[in-house]
Amino acid sequence: MDKQKWSTKDIPDLTGKTIIVTGGNSGLGFESVKAFVNNGAKVVMASRSLEKAEKAKTEILRNNPGGSVELGALNLSDLSSVRRFANEFKSKHDRLDVLLNNAGIMMTPFGRTKDGFENQFGTNHLGHFALTGLLLELLKNSSRIVNVSSLAHKRGEIDFDNLLYDNGKSYAPMKAYRRSKLANLLFTYELQRRFASNEIKTIAVAAHPGVSITNLGKHLEDKLMYKLLLPISGFFTHSPASGALPQIRAAVDPDVRSGQYYGPDGRGEMKGDPVLVQSNKASHSLADARMLWEVSEQLTGVKFMFSK
Repeated sequence: MDKQKWSTKDIPDLTGKTIIVTGGNSGLGFESVKAFVNNGAKVVMASRSLEKAEKAKTEILRNNPGGSVELGALNLSDLSSVRRFANEFKSKHDRLDVLLNNAGIMMTPFGRTKDGFENQFGTNHLGHFALTGLLLELLKNSSRIVNVSSLAHKRGEIDFDNLLYDNGKSYAPMKAYRRSKLANLLFTYELQRRFASNEIKTIAVAAHPGVSITNLGKHLEDKLMYKLLLPISGFFTHSPASGALPQIRAAVDPDVRSGQYYGPDGRGEMKGDPVLVQSNKASHSLADARMLWEVSEQLTGVKFMFSK
């Protein structure tokens, strides 16, 4: 494992770089946008709520008046919104250096996206899968795609016979969240393999934040337990700024290689410095990755065009 200490002080000069951060108006996404802007990047903050994004932009530019933050409306649970965002971005920009697929929802009650997908899988995986494919033409110039997974992937299971929990069958909020986070990794590794086989220099990497105070309550199904743990949460969680470091490193560290996975170096990978970590065996299943890719293209209608 990589034990090198890494912090925002190690971020290289990002002047001239264009970066998209989904869900950039709060939490880990906000911390990522702030770090990129503070180091010279032009950042597109893609958010479901432009009102919240505007407030986040104001806060970032208050401390960095010369920074560049552009807002974009993006609802990952609506494929028409994903297509609209991608088209608007391509009409304004001729390059994209980093796509940070950060946005996500956790442990929501059973529900469907606008396109009929189970909410968590549809938002966390299918929305980002579609966005990546729609922006692929700008991501073939040694760019970088970062997918944000979670420790929860380690207990995730992919069931292609009931992938979207038909009629809510066997649905459980945490079970669905774990599945979506495992899908993020299967997608990352398969994307990396397809880039390599097509001799495309763009790299696909993944990261997870450990346990941040922003998501502690959402990971605990027992809300009473959350209230009991909150006073001592500092022992096993870290701040959003620290939680964002693995995905920031994955996005900008020049030493990062395609197919890698970054997370905290502390006990259980719950907190600590951002280092190279390992995902579980299921995330490396070639058969599941290929099947997931095929199903994702069918469900979203987005085909990845790898030809140069």
